[in-house]
Amino acid sequence: MRKQFPEGFLWGASTSAHQVEGHTCNDWTVWEKEHAEALAAGAETDVWKEWESRDTTKFPEMFDPKNYISGTAADHYRQYEKDFDLAVSLGHTAHRLSIEWSRIEPERGVFNEDEVAHYKQVISSLRTRGLEPFVTLWHWTLPLWLRDEGGMYAKHFPAYFERYAQKVAAALGEDVTFWITLNEPEVVAGHSYLKGYWPPQKRSYLKNRRAVRNLVSAHRRAYKAIKHVDPDSKICVAKHNVYFEAYKGRLVNRLLKWVADWWWNDWFLKKIVGYQDVITLNHYHRNLINYGFNKNENKKVSDMGWELYPASLAAIAREMYVKYKLPIYVTEHGLADADDSRRAWFITESLKHLHGAIADGVDVRGYLHWSLLDNFEWDKGFWPRFGLIEIDYETLERTVRPSAQVYAKICRENALE
Repeated sequence: MRKQFPEGFLWGASTSAHQVEGHTCNDWTVWEKEHAEALAAGAETDVWKEWESRDTTKFPEMFDPKNYISGTAADHYRQYEKDFDLAVSLGHTAHRLSIEWSRIEPERGVFNEDEVAHYKQVISSLRTRGLEPFVTLWHWTLPLWLRDEGGMYAKHFPAYFERYAQKVAAALGEDVTFWITLNEPEVVAGHSYLKGYWPPQKRSYLKNRRAVRNLVSAHRRAYKAIKHVDPDSKICVAKHNVYFEAYKGRLVNRLLKWVADWWWNDWFLKKIVGYQDVITLNHYHRNLINYGFNKNENKKVSDMGWELYPASLAAIAREMYVKYKLPIYVTEHGLADADDSRRAWFITESLKHLHGAIADGVDVRGYLHWSLLDNFEWDKGFWPRFGLIEIDYETLERTVRPSAQVYAKICRENALE
């Protein structure tokens, strides 16, 4: 049976600046060079213990320090027009990107107008191709001056972010409707200040909570600043929500689900009620609860060992719509799949479930796959391959994967067979 999506449904893919642009200069580029040897040496132990099911023998590059230095990345900063042309050829009608804060404000209070002009041209290139821009203001990287003041933990972080948001919105706002202030705030705060995996590698519950509260304040202030520039803009946070599933509905499992939902899925969103116009949802995982967490069946997994469970995207969209009653755009959903053997299946099956949720009244208005291009995956480096388009990092040649053509048919027809 043909499953038709609503008229005007947006289809596309996402990227982030540091992961694809190349030649950035921020806290991560410094950290990468300082820690590349250690990351390579610890590839099977310390850094990778979260993904114990991954097959390290399949990816020998993970033991090479060069894997952990972003360098030229996918060279998207120079080749963005080529990449957008490929997106259009694949039937996309929207694209999510991020602005690199360190390019815009390389020194505190000093804005680089050439870089502002660059991003203005990037947005214009999307518009001329009929691609709706979803613009992320902060996808985790920090200018070095802000790193030195304490980063997201710094006392003045919210004020600095408000000033930056106002600057970018004033410059780009006439061509941008959708603004994502922050990407996955709890993820970056937790990995930086709780688990200690990412810069500045602190392990402090109190510092983590201060960082998260700073991000709440930063979003609220940026929301007001952008609305002052354009009252009709749609502003949100790209929120990473997990589908916590209580096995067989047992009481203990339901109680654990309630705690997990409150802590991970809802706390931040509750703090910004009234400061969010739509929901932008990033989703990769379910977490099956059976007298404890992470009891997933793992019948199919990605290259990083993440369970591939297509029903979870629709399930978390249903939960979020019931709670917040806001239109939902999926802004990240994907998998590391170097040989492209599972991506088409995963996209198709996930969208079948999502269509069912829409048919039941859940107001989902767009789906942006992660990612358009293979990219630099933070402390994992280049070996995880998330792209609809493969990047040869030696030649920077782009190759459209077969799964991208399967997804393209869905995009063009706005429907699933």
